[in-house]
Amino acid sequence: MAITLSPQELEARVDAILRAAGSSAAEARTVAANLVLANLSGHDSHGVGMVPRYVDAVLEGGLKPNTAARVTLDAGALLSVEGGRGYGQVVGEQAMQLAIERAKSLGSCILALAHAHHLGRIGHFAEMAVAQGLVSVHFVNVLSRPVVAPFQGGDGRFGTNPCCIGVPLAGREPFVLDFATSRVAQGKMRVAHNEGRRIEPGTLIDEDGRPTTDPGVVVVQQPRGGFGALMPFGEHKGYGMAVACELLGGALTGSGTWHRPADAARAVLNGMFTVLVDPVKLGTANAFAQEALAFVDWLRQSPAAAGTDGVLLAGEPERAARAERARDGIAIDDTTWAEIQAAGRKVGLA
Repeated sequence: MAITLSPQELEARVDAILRAAGSSAAEARTVAANLVLANLSGHDSHGVGMVPRYVDAVLEGGLKPNTAARVTLDAGALLSVEGGRGYGQVVGEQAMQLAIERAKSLGSCILALAHAHHLGRIGHFAEMAVAQGLVSVHFVNVLSRPVVAPFQGGDGRFGTNPCCIGVPLAGREPFVLDFATSRVAQGKMRVAHNEGRRIEPGTLIDEDGRPTTDPGVVVVQQPRGGFGALMPFGEHKGYGMAVACELLGGALTGSGTWHRPADAARAVLNGMFTVLVDPVKLGTANAFAQEALAFVDWLRQSPAAAGTDGVLLAGEPERAARAERARDGIAIDDTTWAEIQAAGRKVGLA
C-alpha cells in the first residue's frame, strides 16, 4: 500500500517537520524542495524518505541546522569550503554558487567541499552548472556506516560514493550522468525493504559475506549484530571508481575518509571534489556544441534493441519521471510514510 500526495503537499509536510526540527523557514523550504525534486525525478532513495534520518541526526547533534558554507581558501580558481555539518542541500548549493561564479569569471574552478551533511542527489549540483553553460565533474565520498564491499572483499568498507558529470548540449536538455559506485544506491535498499521487495541476485552479501537478495541486510541490524553489504558495480572497475571518489571527495577535500569500525550514528557526511569548466573561456565553445550534438544524434540513429524504446541519454529518465509524477502525484509506501510521521512526532508535531 502507498499514500499518494501532490509535490506541493508533500513539500509542505516535509517543510513543517524540518522547521520543527530547528531549521529556519528558508532552510526548511530549500531542503524540502530538494528532497521532493529527488522523488519527482524517480530517485525515491534520495527523497523524503531521508527525513527520519535527518531528524535523528539533528537530535543526536551530527546535523546542524542553519549552518552556512564557509570559505576556508580562496585562491582564484581554487576554492575550499567548509560545510560545518550543515544541511548538504543548503551548503552544497552555496558552495556551488560560489564555484559557478568563479568559473564564469576565470574559465574554470576547482571546488573542495568538506563536512557537508548528506548532499542528496548530486545531479542537482550538475544541473545548476549546466544551466549556466558549464561542464561539471563531481566526486563524492560518504562518511556513514560503510555499506559497500571492496571487489573481492566480504564486508562493507566504504559508502556508495557517487560520481556525477554534467554536460550542456546547445539548444537541448543537458547530459547529466549521476550514479552510485555501488550496484544500487543504499537508499534504494531502504525503499525495497520498506516495500517488502527482494533484490536482483549479485547485488548484496549478508553479514557472513554470502550472496543474498534480502535488502534488509543493509537496512536493519542482523541477528549477529552486524550488517551485510552492497557490491560495487562493474566488479573491479566500479570498485576503482569508488576508491577514487573516496580519495578525491574525502582525502583531497580534507573532509576525511572511512577507516574505523561502524557505529550507530545517524549523520551522513559528504565531501565533494568538483571541477567546473566554461567552454566559452576555453575557446572551444563552437566546436564543443557542434561535436556534442553530432555525437548524440549519431547515438540516436542506433536501432532500438528488442524489447526497448531505443537509445536514451543520461538525464532523460529523470525528466520523464518529473513530468509523470508532477501530473499523477508522488507515491510513498506505508512504512516510509509511517517513519516520516514518527519523525514529525519526535520534534513535537501532531
